[in-house]
Amino acid sequence: MTAATADLAPETKSARRRRLPGWAVVGVLIAVVVAGPLLALPASFIGEGEAFSQIARTLLPRALQNSLLLAIGVGGGTLIVGGGLAFLVSFFDFPGRRWLEWALVLPMAIPAYVLVFVLLGQYGLASPLQTNILGEGLQLPWLRSLPGAILVLTGVLYPYVYILGRSAFLGQSRQTLEVARSLGRSYPRAVWEVAIPAARPALAAGVALTIMEALADFGAVNLLGVQALTSAIYRVWYGAFDRDAALQLATVLLGLALVMLAIERLLRGRARYHQALSRGDAVIPVRLRGWKRWLALAPGCVLLAVVFVLPVAQLVAWSVETIVDDNVFPGLGDAAVTTLMLALVTAFIATVVAVIVAYGQRSQPSRVGGMSARVSTIGYAVPGTVIAVCVYLPLVWIDRKLIDAADSAFNTTIGLLFTGSVIGLVIAYLVRFHALAYFATDARMGRIDPHLDDAARSLGADRTRVLADVHLPLLWPAILTGALLVFVEVMKELPATALLRPLGADTLSITVWEATKDSRFETAALPALLIVALGLLPVILLVRLVRTNGWTSAAERV
Repeated sequence: MTAATADLAPETKSARRRRLPGWAVVGVLIAVVVAGPLLALPASFIGEGEAFSQIARTLLPRALQNSLLLAIGVGGGTLIVGGGLAFLVSFFDFPGRRWLEWALVLPMAIPAYVLVFVLLGQYGLASPLQTNILGEGLQLPWLRSLPGAILVLTGVLYPYVYILGRSAFLGQSRQTLEVARSLGRSYPRAVWEVAIPAARPALAAGVALTIMEALADFGAVNLLGVQALTSAIYRVWYGAFDRDAALQLATVLLGLALVMLAIERLLRGRARYHQALSRGDAVIPVRLRGWKRWLALAPGCVLLAVVFVLPVAQLVAWSVETIVDDNVFPGLGDAAVTTLMLALVTAFIATVVAVIVAYGQRSQPSRVGGMSARVSTIGYAVPGTVIAVCVYLPLVWIDRKLIDAADSAFNTTIGLLFTGSVIGLVIAYLVRFHALAYFATDARMGRIDPHLDDAARSLGADRTRVLADVHLPLLWPAILTGALLVFVEVMKELPATALLRPLGADTLSITVWEATKDSRFETAALPALLIVALGLLPVILLVRLVRTNGWTSAAERV
């Protein structure tokens, strides 16, 4: 080594250390694309605030109060229902427990607005359909209220708490309970004082998910006439055509969501739990006898009947009636094709992006790449209504720049490429659901032995070939899981679609919502059934994971 080379060597090494790895650059770019639109929220308060000042005096107080009560009610309801059922099937044995423990997950397949549609068709308004499985003549006027919305959302969201609670209970050691029993505690008291506190972080995480979903809900609260922040944003967006005020309301909604999450973290404290137990250490459920075993079976069966079995049966009956009477919505085929196309495209893009980000962190780990990966998943904690108003402004800016450039360079006029097409919708879906694909892929990639990478590199394979020949064959179960979850969430998604859809590009969820809010239940029946049928796919996958890998592994992956 010459003196000149020696002088340059330290500088070169320092430059290499400062140089951002290529995969990290890709991660940063993805984070900007996926999470960048959220910067429009705080920026909306820069400038004139007259519109928001008026809304803050009239529309905001009631909407904020209802959203807060909705989040508290649904959080408490799902904790009681989901946590109680997880406690029941984990620590007690009774007839039907084995099928009930997986059947209780099925209500995840029903969107809240579909359940509202069935209930309104039966008990809320007079329906032109005559086939009523749930009975005739009963009226529930309280259904169109905040308590009604809380009950509906609790019924479809409790599986979040149930799955995580069930996983935490099964991961506990029976020796711990035996120690409590040896100190004179009865079995129920030992479970209450030992098992439930140990499962508190998992139950709190499930409640946090339900709170986020409740704050993000638009279809159910709108159909039930509850003036929440999501419906207020839609009203300002389409009623007053005030984009800035809608963004400012969206900022309030996001702030409320973050406050609720902070409270959940505060209540959770520093509680942690570990699940490194062998099968021999797992808790053995106590067999119930006499009338107690039938009493333990009743809550789960009644809940499944009310929330899943009867509503699905009613949708089937109504759909058959509409087909026989030739009252099928004429645009149903186009709506189904549009929905499938959007779901397939978004699922494909989300999985590709997830693989790139996850593999970039594995092959070239860096702080910047890790931070970018975490930032890119923040959209899942943001309501769809907020995502829509955040995505709209940058897309409008890009469209205007493209129109000006085309006019200056080619003296021609082009239309709106992003805000006037499904491209804007796909971007909004990607911002919202990228986290599902990323978490599934990253969890699976973390289980791949790093020595496989080293062996492939020692044989001369570059990073791209290692990904193609080593990782992708091992990642395909996680890739399929993530793609399926994104696919079904896009199928059910309503608020972002309602705000960003181009004219003539209705989806199944929009068909159900538009028909139901106008009390055209005969039009909504068949598309609602299609949404539920497709929503069963990830639930079936989850059940298969439960059966093959156990509850802890399944909950960890999903």
